[in-house]
Amino acid sequence: MSALPLSFLQPLMLLGLLSLPLLWWLLRVMPPRPRRIDFPPTRLLFDIAAKEETPSRTPWWLTALRLAAAALVIFAAAGPVWNPKAGAARSTAPLTILLDDGWSAASSWETRIRAADELIAEADGDRRGVAIVPLSEPSRDITLMPAGTARVALRQLAPKPYAVERVETLPALERFLKATGDSDIVWLSDGIDSGRGADFVDGLRKAIGERSLTIVEGGAPPAHALVAAENAAADMTVKVLRATASGAPAGVVRALDQKGSPIGEARFAFPPQGRETEAAFDLPLELRNDIARLEIAGERSAGAVQLLDKRWRRRAIGVVSGSSADTAQPLLASTFYLTRALAPFADVRLGDKGAPQEVVSRFLDQKLPMIVMADVGALSPDLRQRIGAWLDRGGVLVRFAGPRLAQADDDLVPVKLRHGDRSLGGSMTWEKPQHLAAFAADGPFAGLPVPKDVTVTRQVLAEPDAALAAKSWASLVDGTPLVTGERRGKGLLVLFHVSADMRWSDLPMSGTFVEMLRRIVDASGYTANTGKAGDAHTKAETVAPLRTLDGFGAFTPPPATARPLPVNYSGRGTAEHPPGFYGPADGPVAVNTLAATDRIVPLDTSTLTARRASFTNAEPHDLRGILLSSALALFLIDAVIVALLGGGLAALLRRRAAHAALLLALTLPTIAVMPATSHAESAKDEFAMKATSQTHLAYVVTGNADVDTIVKAGLSGLTLFLAQRTALEAGDPVGVDPARDELAFFPLIYWPVVPGAPKPSQSALDKIDAYMKHGGTVLFDTRDAIDALPGEGGGESRTPGMQELRTILSSLDVPELEPVPHEHVLTKTFYLLHDFPGRFTTGQTWVEALPRDEDDDAASRPARGGDGVSPIIITSNDLAGAWAMRPDGQPMLPLSPGEPRQREFAFRAGVNIVMYTLTGNYKADQVHAPALIERLGQ
Repeated sequence: MSALPLSFLQPLMLLGLLSLPLLWWLLRVMPPRPRRIDFPPTRLLFDIAAKEETPSRTPWWLTALRLAAAALVIFAAAGPVWNPKAGAARSTAPLTILLDDGWSAASSWETRIRAADELIAEADGDRRGVAIVPLSEPSRDITLMPAGTARVALRQLAPKPYAVERVETLPALERFLKATGDSDIVWLSDGIDSGRGADFVDGLRKAIGERSLTIVEGGAPPAHALVAAENAAADMTVKVLRATASGAPAGVVRALDQKGSPIGEARFAFPPQGRETEAAFDLPLELRNDIARLEIAGERSAGAVQLLDKRWRRRAIGVVSGSSADTAQPLLASTFYLTRALAPFADVRLGDKGAPQEVVSRFLDQKLPMIVMADVGALSPDLRQRIGAWLDRGGVLVRFAGPRLAQADDDLVPVKLRHGDRSLGGSMTWEKPQHLAAFAADGPFAGLPVPKDVTVTRQVLAEPDAALAAKSWASLVDGTPLVTGERRGKGLLVLFHVSADMRWSDLPMSGTFVEMLRRIVDASGYTANTGKAGDAHTKAETVAPLRTLDGFGAFTPPPATARPLPVNYSGRGTAEHPPGFYGPADGPVAVNTLAATDRIVPLDTSTLTARRASFTNAEPHDLRGILLSSALALFLIDAVIVALLGGGLAALLRRRAAHAALLLALTLPTIAVMPATSHAESAKDEFAMKATSQTHLAYVVTGNADVDTIVKAGLSGLTLFLAQRTALEAGDPVGVDPARDELAFFPLIYWPVVPGAPKPSQSALDKIDAYMKHGGTVLFDTRDAIDALPGEGGGESRTPGMQELRTILSSLDVPELEPVPHEHVLTKTFYLLHDFPGRFTTGQTWVEALPRDEDDDAASRPARGGDGVSPIIITSNDLAGAWAMRPDGQPMLPLSPGEPRQREFAFRAGVNIVMYTLTGNYKADQVHAPALIERLGQ
């Protein structure tokens, strides 16, 4: 792959560089020596110093100058192109475009679409069919399409918010290639291995066989991702990933709350050649708990977003022990193990001052969401009642057994306990210490590894009943429960049947103990059933999608393919479970594009025999003109140097100094003016070629940047809608200046009226008047229907936009106008419409009044449109505002009043207006009456 963005159209011409040594030798050949004849009188001439001397051979630097000029000519003949287009070689075979459209392609999506559009344009020039294969849609039917249809299909694609499984597309691709035969394949790759990349590369190599393959990758900013956000004790951290060491070495991660308001920012920097770094938010705990979204600033990608839910909040957990302070050893106390186990993901508040009941009461007053009681025995009735009410509101109570709990008669446990405890492995019992059994697949501890070295020597036993199995979250190998739990109202009540220290088991010393507590903390705050609940037939609750991310990382309504998921879902986003929030708005479950353990690595395609190309944001430039001009300049310099060395130029300057000065004075202004004139003419020709090569909608450039941006986006949206719903495939909208540009190329000109804008010059208005008289239509939109006062049309005429429009129309020869009648052709040119809404629906639409029966003198009517088309249309409903769409497909502006299908009818009104200007009044012919009557009857 070339290190420079340079290619040659005729690379064989570079062989001419081999002739440069021969040219050097020819230029350096000395002329033959003259014959020497002694002539005595010439001795007198030896003492005379010559004013001009001719060298005996060509100077080396002059030879090098001539060789450089010859080399430039050879390079120019080879056809050098800077920033060549990335695409397949010229061919007559159909073109197949493989497009990576996962989250990793979103940040450079416009670049990829532009590259694909260039490939389609080249195929269109060669009259080849095009097939577009998005690698995220394995069930999509792959067919050859005309270039125009492929371009529309390309614009309808959008990146997916999850990783692409390329391998699943191989069967459909193989069937297509077998049916098509020869084909040029271009893979627009994102360069990231999202899993099973080697399998896809191997399968692709087998599928394409001997066909031509071009891989386009690189040249675009690399994708970044966020994973493994952690709300630690001191700060919140998140890992920032990239696939390659290229690109920006540093950046900023922003933190937002549930409403999208900023909370803080953190900078990150990659080490040299590093692909992973970390960003840390040094914020107070209360602010960190409010963070719902982390995103990389300036990166439009679902992978660059990390969504957070209640599982990432550091909950304040109260820990109270029933052991006496004077007998408990600090490093062996249950609070020591509990504090160390909870510290990585919670703020632990240790109640080590006061009686246990006082500490628990104080925790309840502080409204802590979770309380852990280690071997706390009997509680007062009032305190039990307060704890019960706290559980009903969503609190989480975790209790550990011990001597005090074993002797107490307490109902704040999930199961009924036997009085006393059970000893295992002591000198007074035949039973041996028991190991842990495997965790239930549908319980809260599902998936945790079972430690083989953990044994239980003592436990409290539960009374057997029908609900015991459903409430058991963890058991010993003999079937007796180790952990039981149940829902109490919205809260959770959990009991460990062993102590929280090392007296009854060595579970507190294991890593499984930490993960079990983490699972319980994560389960708190959700109203779903956690594993097995009180009913043996109860299943884990699922939550429906609330808001999902699109490929660019923006929130959108859930797609039709989104499915509910379990509340304990911790996997990455998929097509069925796209990234976003699921469940109730006050406690949603977050699903992210990548899992915490995922890493992004570059995709290895070295085993494929392919032509390599890269994406480029620059336009290709032909360097032949520059090289030939430089060669000509060197030849001129050579001629001047030869004249100086031979003395001819000095003599000429002495004899013709006055004439040369006069000629130079006359030539310089001409040289200065010619480029400017040529540039102006070239710009006009380029505008005319662009306007006539394809049908374009035009709009008047007002000079207001916001208005012009919205109008251009609106006409672009209408153009795409026309391509999807009609046979018209118009080009991009063109902004025009009536005073400078030719208007006759456009069938319709949209003029947004801006109050306070300078009035167009009289010459511009004259061009508009001539445009309307010769069959063109101008659509004036005052965009202020919402500002009109209530009334019978009078309020609309007094708005600032309408007053500005009256000023413009005062200098035009405008025909008599009327509101669009119900039977007007404009209401039925394509769709059957009753009105013409835009962003607003209250404004009227005005057109040229229909001719009266007694009006026979059509020539006396001003500005009659061609084929019965009104030369002027006036509205105040802001049509372009309703048509305007962002690059991600979302509307730019809201609607008023925002009826469900208002935007759809606004697009339909635009289609009718465009078809009306293009086709005239043919729908007024009576031949269409039966079809229209039948349609109206439906």
